[in-house]
Amino acid sequence: MLSKGKWQKSTSFSVAVCCMLVVLASGCSSNGNVAKEGFSPSNDKTKDSSNVGVPLQLQIFGGLYNEMPDMNNAYWKEYQKRLNVKLDANWVPSGEVMAKLDLILASGDLPEVIAYPNPGLSINMINAIRNGAFWDLTPFLGDMSQYPNLKNSASPNWTKFLSVDGKIYGLPRSRSLINNAVNIRKDWLNKLGIPVPTTLDEYRNALKQIVNGDPDGNGKKDTMGLVGINESTGEGVGPFEAAFGGFAPHYDNEGGLVWHELTNEYTSLIEWYRQLYQDGSIPKEFMVMKRTQMEEAISTGRAATYMRSIKYHYNYEVQAKKIKPEAQIIALPPLKGPRGYSVELSSGVNGGIFISKKVPEAKVKQILKYFDSTTSPEITDFAYNGIEGVHYNIINGQKVPTELSLKEINTMSLGAGTMAYVKLGFVDNTAAPKEYLEEKRKQVADYEKVGVYNIFTWLISDTWVKTWPKYSNEWKTMMTQAIVGQISMDDYKSYVNKLNNLPEFKQAYKEFAKAYSYYK
Repeated sequence: MLSKGKWQKSTSFSVAVCCMLVVLASGCSSNGNVAKEGFSPSNDKTKDSSNVGVPLQLQIFGGLYNEMPDMNNAYWKEYQKRLNVKLDANWVPSGEVMAKLDLILASGDLPEVIAYPNPGLSINMINAIRNGAFWDLTPFLGDMSQYPNLKNSASPNWTKFLSVDGKIYGLPRSRSLINNAVNIRKDWLNKLGIPVPTTLDEYRNALKQIVNGDPDGNGKKDTMGLVGINESTGEGVGPFEAAFGGFAPHYDNEGGLVWHELTNEYTSLIEWYRQLYQDGSIPKEFMVMKRTQMEEAISTGRAATYMRSIKYHYNYEVQAKKIKPEAQIIALPPLKGPRGYSVELSSGVNGGIFISKKVPEAKVKQILKYFDSTTSPEITDFAYNGIEGVHYNIINGQKVPTELSLKEINTMSLGAGTMAYVKLGFVDNTAAPKEYLEEKRKQVADYEKVGVYNIFTWLISDTWVKTWPKYSNEWKTMMTQAIVGQISMDDYKSYVNKLNNLPEFKQAYKEFAKAYSYYK
């Protein structure tokens, strides 16, 4: 394990320290100036690179989505050789990372790099950027000619998603456009004689039968239907919001662009959740469940649906098979809803890499070279597949994962790196058999055709930044009360209407409309 840095000791909370990072930099550096600046990955991936220069030492803060990786395993030993880097990494469990980040931002004691985990920037993060906490990368990047991998291999149009006030502050964590899906336990459908749903109504009916049908055969009515619609995690909301048309731009009578969660379409989604709750398909504790609890529910066979990146279906299925060998999790076809289909596409940028202003300018250039190297196709391939002969073997022209692959290559193998854009990067699971991967690709074949993305992921309104924090908790409370039946839907609609007619909301909507006009 790498030792804790002084910056970790000075923070006001304790977090797990992991010796990995983030990125897997290129064995073949994309620019000849890298070696001169202290970052010198070996050009020969089979040889020891300890003699190529002083390793780049880097402090990083980010989210932890799996168990802490073992830096002494085969994968990370090779990683160390290829990167010639030493990392002082402070990783926090994913369910706690945003709260911890807020504490760090408030303290002003920032690590050198923050791997921000979410597609859209939080209000606190935007304020920190505007207050000068992070480097404006625009003059460093220029025309990107010094960073060919970021220019040519990262997600398309990534700069607009990581800009604030027209300036680029972050580097992209490139991800595939196809990400989350509405998944379900296919073996439970089979057992109960339920056809694979193709519409929201059919899906609702399937969940109702599952929670009342004892699919696990334990003789108890304890099966959960849908977990993961907690607004604090957000991962279970997007596909359904897309089906209700919530991501399409909606304007008020003054030409303002209405916040997506305060549209009539989103209200219709709340009403649908209310019906699911009445059916018993949503657990009573849904708003307080942590991500780890949701993941455990699907992997231990206690829930039918939990939405996260499709590639993790295999991991959950492997765990579920330990209890029920016939367990099978599938991605449902796009479910037809009132105004769309249940497919939320990613912007291609799942958060970003931000460099603290405390980092000297010369080191900023080193760090940028480092992250540019992580965006190379060669290193991205290594990130997904590992070492030939150790984590996979070539059989009939295909990379076939070994048993060690599942153990050593997971979410943290991508870490908080930039990586190259891979069309099916969050569909394919390198640990899964070829036949499994082919079936997953069939399941999502139509996703890009019908999917939509949330335009508010990157739109910024100064008025909204100042106003929404005053109402967001109250809105969540009202939304929860509407779902569980403590208030009527008319009460909820009146509340939303009141918010939308506040002068500060109308002003924010005008600003959103202006910001959106630049990105059409």
